[in-house]
Amino acid sequence: MRDARIDRRLFLRGVGGATAGLAAATALSACGTGVSRSASTGTGGKGGKTVVVRDSGGSYGAALQKAIYTPFQQETGIQVKVLNLDDAPLLAQIKQGRPQCDLINNSMMSHLKYVKQDALETLDRDRLKSLKSAKIPTAQITDHAVGHSFYGQCIGYRTDAFDGRKPQSWADFWDTKQFQGSRAMVHPDGDLPELEFALLADGVAMDKLYPLDVDRAFKVLTRLRSDIKKFWDSGPLPGVLLSRQEVTMSTVWDGRLADLQKQGVPVARQLNGMRRQFSGYAIAKGAANVDAAYQLMDFALRAESQAALAKAFPSNPSSPVAYAKLTEDERNALAGAPKYYDKGFDADVDWWLKNEAAVTKRWLEWARG
Repeated sequence: MRDARIDRRLFLRGVGGATAGLAAATALSACGTGVSRSASTGTGGKGGKTVVVRDSGGSYGAALQKAIYTPFQQETGIQVKVLNLDDAPLLAQIKQGRPQCDLINNSMMSHLKYVKQDALETLDRDRLKSLKSAKIPTAQITDHAVGHSFYGQCIGYRTDAFDGRKPQSWADFWDTKQFQGSRAMVHPDGDLPELEFALLADGVAMDKLYPLDVDRAFKVLTRLRSDIKKFWDSGPLPGVLLSRQEVTMSTVWDGRLADLQKQGVPVARQLNGMRRQFSGYAIAKGAANVDAAYQLMDFALRAESQAALAKAFPSNPSSPVAYAKLTEDERNALAGAPKYYDKGFDADVDWWLKNEAAVTKRWLEWARG
């Protein structure tokens, strides 16, 4: 099954990215037909109404099916069909005026790239009642997309490595004398370069990070370079490295350690200084089923729906109301829980859109030494 977090990384690249991320995504036919699966073997619901939604498939897609698509079809009678399609062919379809999908589930950063190519419908917010009822943060509501969840990048560490001490910050991640052992950090093929963490380790406040001081960040990264054993490019790899004791600390996607903990592996996460990246919904320009797309979007943004998805997949709802609909254990397992939220910051997607290519090029040169 495809890795939803890897797919989100690929979406961050979008078209025109500095790497060949899209080419590394799931293979699709040259004409961009993608892989489609129906939510039901029925006749298409009341009056044969259908909505086609694009998501990344894999375990994340299965969770969406269970928590969102099937309940939506049961409530409305509208059949949900799912399309797994990369950015480049989808954008080509939209430019031709023939998008195969109506609703797009993608990173908010990719949605901004779509907007620059006039590929998304301008949203009528009055048709999205859940914006108010779910109290979606205003920062995640744009003219063309609405954020529904995020994943966080944080510190993962072995709890048996430091004589009972726990790393509390990115400064501790950089401190290999007090917290001995090798480190792992992300490769640009895995996610955005982790310049923010270097700056936090050097004393920059979270609310003063952007615009990033790139020169300063690379100087700080260089201080740790000899202790970085591996640059990871897939979601499971930090957990593997920690499990094998090849490293004592690694950057990691926030939900990745839960299964290891259940298996008894002595690992934990530190959410101080976590970088959040949001995913959201948008409607394709020229969509054939706009009304149904609005209905599915509104349904998926409900607090109840976001909570149901969080139970099926380690997804952090954008709705603060959703967390109240989870048990205490379910809620506190999520990086988006109220008790943790102020520990992190939102990635500045505008800054990264302008600077990702140059930063990635410099990162690759830096990593080669």
